[in-house]
Amino acid sequence: MGRFATLHFERQVAAPVATLWQTWTAPAARAVWAAPTPAVSVEFLEADSRTGGREISLCKVDGQPDIRCEVGWLDMQPAQRSVNYEVVSVDGVVQSAAMVTADFTPEGEGSHLSVTVQLSSMAGDMEAGYRQGFDAGLGNLAATAERTMVIRRAIRAPRQLVWDTWVNPDTLPQWWGPEGFSCRTKRIDLRSGGEWVFDMIGPDGTVFPNHHRYGELRQPERLGYTLLWGENGPKHADAWAQFDETDGTTTVTLAMIFSSAAEFQQAKGFGAIELGLQTLGKLARQIGAP
Repeated sequence: MGRFATLHFERQVAAPVATLWQTWTAPAARAVWAAPTPAVSVEFLEADSRTGGREISLCKVDGQPDIRCEVGWLDMQPAQRSVNYEVVSVDGVVQSAAMVTADFTPEGEGSHLSVTVQLSSMAGDMEAGYRQGFDAGLGNLAATAERTMVIRRAIRAPRQLVWDTWVNPDTLPQWWGPEGFSCRTKRIDLRSGGEWVFDMIGPDGTVFPNHHRYGELRQPERLGYTLLWGENGPKHADAWAQFDETDGTTTVTLAMIFSSAAEFQQAKGFGAIELGLQTLGKLARQIGAP
């Protein structure tokens, strides 16, 4: 039985390295791809994906005790490298500890991910489980990144102001949507566990029913929500918005993981990236910032 092991994993991903980085680090995205198999569900109790931040999750399998995983982010170099520790325990007994280093490299229009896991098993030999779990998880990660759309805009305004304009039920419907679109709200409750049920109305009068269900709202840093096709309709995408401020300018990152690769390609085809940039442009105008 081996106590120590060094494991290496490589993945070619058909997504830009910036998109892969978002999928690797954003809590809303990690919740989508983290479960290695459909038999496993992952519940995130805490998630702070930045240097010095911590993530705590429970892996649940019917009939078995929960597996607790604590991740601590030690170094984050956006779209280049992350380093984290990982401690796995069951019923309060530590099973393993590991150091995980992930390197991201652009390759043409896609990217390459290299992951090294330095593993110490403390209760039995964990190497086989780690190999299986990481291999499946990174496969999920690649598939998720390849149907993820990332839109980004810098707004010359403080982060708190941008956040307040986004989560205000009076102002959000005024700017949400591309140029020429308006919103007609049925009900709106902008909090964790809340929802926004509304119609987007196109320039030609076409009505597009929408339903957003909100997960985590971490003021003023990020929010996550699920997009449905109409009230209580089928899921369209998992989405999040992240707000980062530098010298009085806030970079807004809006990302969506589409429910299928086909929906992602369809959205790209009708210009979803350009329409999303128009939406963030309207947000900037609402604030009165360039």
